Amino acid sequence: MEVENEEEILRILLIGGGGREHALAWKLSQSKRVGKIFCAPGNGGTAGISAAQNVPHLQPDNFRRLLDFASETKVNLVIAGPEAPLVAGIEQTFRTAGFRFFGPSKLAAQLEGSKTFAKDLMTRHNIPTARYRNFSNYEEARNYLAEVDFSIVLKATGIAAGKGVVIPSSTQEAQTALKEMMVDKQFGSAGDEVVIEEFLEGQELSFLSFVDGYTIKSLIPAQDHKQIFENDQGPNTGGMGCYAPTPIASEKLVEEIHRTILIPTVDGIRKDRMPFKGLLFTGIMVTKDGPKTLEYNVRFGDPETQTLLPLMEGDLAEVMLACIDGYLDTIDVKCKADSCVTVVAAAGGYPGSYTKGDPITIDAEACEAKYTHVFHAGTSRTSGALETAGGRVLAATAAAPDLESALSKAYQTISKIHFEGMYYRKDIAHRALSHHSHPASNHDRQEVPLTYASAGVSIDAGTELVYRIKSLAASTRQFDTKSSIGGFGAQVDLAAAGYDQAPIISSGVDGVGTKSRLAILMNKHDTIGIDLVAMVANDILTEGAEPLWLMDTMNMHKLDVETGVSIVEGIANGCIQANCNLAGGETAELGDIIREGHYILDASCSGALWKGRKPLPWKDDMEKGDNLLGLSSSGPHSNGYSLIHKIVERSGLPFSSPAPWNPSTSVGLSLLTPTKIYVRALLPLFEKGLIKGAAHITGGGLVENLPRILPKGLRAEVKAKSWSVPEVFRWLKKEGNVEKEEMARVFNMGIGMVLVVAERHVSEVTKILEENGEKAVRIGELVGREEGGVGCIVQDMEVWDQ
Repeated sequence: MEVENEEEILRILLIGGGGREHALAWKLSQSKRVGKIFCAPGNGGTAGISAAQNVPHLQPDNFRRLLDFASETKVNLVIAGPEAPLVAGIEQTFRTAGFRFFGPSKLAAQLEGSKTFAKDLMTRHNIPTARYRNFSNYEEARNYLAEVDFSIVLKATGIAAGKGVVIPSSTQEAQTALKEMMVDKQFGSAGDEVVIEEFLEGQELSFLSFVDGYTIKSLIPAQDHKQIFENDQGPNTGGMGCYAPTPIASEKLVEEIHRTILIPTVDGIRKDRMPFKGLLFTGIMVTKDGPKTLEYNVRFGDPETQTLLPLMEGDLAEVMLACIDGYLDTIDVKCKADSCVTVVAAAGGYPGSYTKGDPITIDAEACEAKYTHVFHAGTSRTSGALETAGGRVLAATAAAPDLESALSKAYQTISKIHFEGMYYRKDIAHRALSHHSHPASNHDRQEVPLTYASAGVSIDAGTELVYRIKSLAASTRQFDTKSSIGGFGAQVDLAAAGYDQAPIISSGVDGVGTKSRLAILMNKHDTIGIDLVAMVANDILTEGAEPLWLMDTMNMHKLDVETGVSIVEGIANGCIQANCNLAGGETAELGDIIREGHYILDASCSGALWKGRKPLPWKDDMEKGDNLLGLSSSGPHSNGYSLIHKIVERSGLPFSSPAPWNPSTSVGLSLLTPTKIYVRALLPLFEKGLIKGAAHITGGGLVENLPRILPKGLRAEVKAKSWSVPEVFRWLKKEGNVEKEEMARVFNMGIGMVLVVAERHVSEVTKILEENGEKAVRIGELVGREEGGVGCIVQDMEVWDQ
């Protein structure tokens, strides 16, 4: 019955058995006031909470048995999780029996139970919403659909487990959906009446608000993903993932939503004499004309609850009591300044038919990681074994100081969950990743050209650093290393160090920069290792050396085995392509330095050339008229990604969306295309002595890398129109409004390696390259350079705009 004083321990009856109820039980169990939580019926997750006890024989629709149980077990607080018992009037059953009950009255619950009821309340109290009409007659609705001149949304007015909403793409699709709802009874009696309303364009927000009938206090808004497939495609579900906070929910916008929608809603409910002491879930669409109301739910959302409760500060039980007893205005409802992400694992076939009873395994570390949770929804235990028992089976939730870290942790957690047919979306929070604020108009966004420096990378600072540390490196030299700080690699003549007849050793060291950030965002780590190998193997290749062995360094916030294995699989793949051994490496956990979920990769590669073979570049042999042969790149390779991130962010495109330059893949996957490794194509040329120099086009682009292999008296003259620039570079230039000179200084522009070849050897070099899978393009030649002149000029760059 009722709590007599503040010190009395709460015995809670929590009705429901989904992911929402698991999250509620988890949060309630942290309250000092809570002694026992009876979960009716509960699930495999609530069974693992020490303060909770599942009561599997109690179902949410059997009010009499629930009431008897509450009386027998001295329950003094009742909470209904799902909407169905609330709409059916369970609040009155318990309230009249003297129990404290968190949830609205039967009349107020019609806000969710009838979309017609909800729309009429919005109209009555001037709450912003879309244009609409209600229909209980199929023929009238069918005729109206044939007449409307705007895009529509079709809603079954009753409860349909979050699936009774259809957004048709054509009139025919709308007519088909209408017939399925009203005639074929796809959603049962929920489709006896339908709402046909205007389709609102914008981004959705979910508000979870505590209400005591007078006061309303909200958690921070969240954004969920209702459609089953990535890129927001396919039929609606109960929710496939969620994240909070959302970048579009500025303080000003949240204040406007409270002022124009939430407060008028609570005032309207009270004026219409509908008692409401519980949780109001309001779906909002942020349109170009301001926020508008999509729908109301009268209970905690799923998966919003799993996302917001880990961020909620304070005692949930105390807030619920404040709602029931009418003193919510004295309670603070706050959230931590962190981010939280939830990814839902669904059964194969969901939201259609799916199997139940499949065994579930959850790796132990998934449950041990700090600030991560696995919330159970459709699970049960049979003889102690965990099995699937619903469409949405489990949810991986993770909190972290920033969204990217939370997202990475959530996906790391879900990778440790396994059951037959398991499916989850891999693009949760894609809108937030591409819209860190409301995008301005396309024209305004592109007025200011982006540069590598504006993305936080200074090529000039790198050049200055090299200049200033050259003397420091030279001071350590005990024998001739034939190296230059700032070059591609270093050669060590072991004979000069006292090892007679030994080969010359060439070594290089490099990393993958911020391309690793993209791998983390896409949760795809099996190609970044290829990039790592390519960066160092291609560098020592420019010395004329054959790569022999590689050592890697993998620094992580905290070692994640699956991610580490995936990275090393890529490194091994790259080593095979480069004909070198992965000799070993170092892995370190640097939690105080590296952000959660992130990692930094570096590697060193060593190779050799036999004594007597002249190392590259052959600067003394280069002369005017020597040909510059370009070998194609596979894309941006591993350079310029700080600028790429800025450009994609400006474009507003999610990394999961189809790539404008290649719709057969996504933006993120295309940009993760690994760096080409040129070892097998170039080694035969070294053996025949057919090239004078090779430049690996990395950071600094053509204009910075070609001069590194040239003598002071010669300049590379490159003609941009001599090769076809890949579409990805055209898109980056246009979308970022990047100046052509900046493009040439940052990106490889489709040329990953440049060879200096005498005119007489061009045919033979071209033939050997083709035999080894590479096609060479003559991109320019060497010309004379005046003292102090630039080492590379790229002509005809205007073709990059065509």
